[in-house]
Amino acid sequence: MRPEDVAIPEDALSETFLAATGPGGQNVNKVATAVQLRVDVFRLGLTPEAYERLKTIAGSRMTGGGELLITARRFRTQEANRTDARRRLAEMIAAAHIVQPKRKATRPSRAAKAQRVETKRKRSAVKQARGKVTFDG
Repeated sequence: MRPEDVAIPEDALSETFLAATGPGGQNVNKVATAVQLRVDVFRLGLTPEAYERLKTIAGSRMTGGGELLITARRFRTQEANRTDARRRLAEMIAAAHIVQPKRKATRPSRAAKAQRVETKRKRSAVKQARGKVTFDG
């Protein structure tokens, strides 16, 4: 699933505007350009598996009440930060829908085991040959 294909219902979102840090010149302390996007994850209609993956991806951005908080303050305008926050949310949801293939357990072959032991024996012989330096004076 691509981020462009993710449909996010508007009723699952709520936005707050904050005073952003960083560049902005004389506007920096007057204009609330940073966006804090709150997403009610339960309203997204995710499968339980996708929900668990989203929790892992979100990490500390996910609250105990099932809300995802995304703060966007990269740009100087509210609109650009709103777009950025929604894009990042869509990327996270798209990533949560990707199922990693299960790893198949394999065993090393007899030849691989023999090669490992042989390499280990040779390395041991090299180290044994180093020995201690004695000063017979």
